[in-house]
Amino acid sequence: MSIDIVVGANWGDEGKGRMVDYLAQDADFVVRFQGGNNAGHTVVNEFGEFKLHLLPSGVFNPNAVNILGPGMVIDLQGLVEELDEIRAKGIHPIIRVSDRATIAFPFHRLEDGWEEDRLGKNAYGSTRRGIAPAYGDRTMKKAIQVGEILYPERLRERLRQIVDWKLLKAEKFYGRRDEFTYEAMLEWTERYGGALRECICDTSELLEAGARDGRKILFEAQLGTLRDLNFGIYPYTTSSCTLAAYAPIGGGLFGHKPDRVIAVVKAFSTCVGEGPFVTRMEKADADVLRETAKEYGAATGRPRTIGHFDALATRYGAWAQGATEIALTKLDSLSGRPALKICTDYEYRGKPVGRFPLNAVLEEATPIYKDMPGWSEDIGGVRRFEDLPEAAQAYVLEIERLIQCRIRYVSVGPERDALIDRGAG
Repeated sequence: MSIDIVVGANWGDEGKGRMVDYLAQDADFVVRFQGGNNAGHTVVNEFGEFKLHLLPSGVFNPNAVNILGPGMVIDLQGLVEELDEIRAKGIHPIIRVSDRATIAFPFHRLEDGWEEDRLGKNAYGSTRRGIAPAYGDRTMKKAIQVGEILYPERLRERLRQIVDWKLLKAEKFYGRRDEFTYEAMLEWTERYGGALRECICDTSELLEAGARDGRKILFEAQLGTLRDLNFGIYPYTTSSCTLAAYAPIGGGLFGHKPDRVIAVVKAFSTCVGEGPFVTRMEKADADVLRETAKEYGAATGRPRTIGHFDALATRYGAWAQGATEIALTKLDSLSGRPALKICTDYEYRGKPVGRFPLNAVLEEATPIYKDMPGWSEDIGGVRRFEDLPEAAQAYVLEIERLIQCRIRYVSVGPERDALIDRGAG
């Protein structure tokens, strides 16, 4: 048996999907353990290019069981439509949905948008997919579990109670009336939930059996450390725990220590959404790199904010994840840049900051950079680390030194095989 966990060490969008797709080729189970359809994992392989939002990135291995874990909030319509899309392209994965996951309803999307509109310039940068309200309802004990779809009478009774409560909130909080009805929410649930009935089960039983049989289990996170609800740039975070330590809870497999935690890191910094971002590039420079690297949100299409590599934030991110190794992605996107910068520390009111701080400091902090030479060669075809240009090798090794975690994988393209494996070290 082996248990690996793939997580993001930064703000999300690091390239976790391409790494899970690569590692999932010999996995028996691939498990999403948190989040919803508020972010996307881009995968490029022999089947084409795909943007996955709810589905685990192991769906391209026909033998793997892909599990949407109990820690997720699941938009039933989004999942059905995503499955229809990949099936139309000849991909027919094995999907199982935890009966303990909770449902993200259309009224959650409405609430999300109303709150962002109310906040105005102080908005959190939500994707407006209803994730925060859905997780909030779980905490308030007002959520409906996916497994309740299998118990129609109970579902109808609880849904009516919750819709009545939601309609009251919509009017009192936001002055909204008649935006949705119980009948419409029930029809939506029966339509899309009905299409998923055969997938719903106690997924922990599957994983426990797999662990007993010595199977390979791969956990997949959404977003990254700095968007974690507890250790991220709160309140500009997601509403779930994005850390590897949450995988047993959100995935539903207890009592088994992971063998590896692979933290994915981009070779430069990017983020989507609001919040402090210390290493932001000058606009002209950022615009060029954004187009070269295709840096647009997979879920929303929003242009990502671009920055120089932030070693301070990444060291913190790898630490919080308990990373055993790093996968560095998009190194190829830096080819042709004559010079590069790595942020080693921050400065705050004249004093150096050597550990990633709270937003109160981040919002005023300035970066301290180390300059590195660039390289001009196209490295997309390189498969051995020693065949990279010397400047590219030096850049990777300096990042490794600064973040204090071994870089095992170096991605030099979006395709599955465009990867350098430096070995366990």
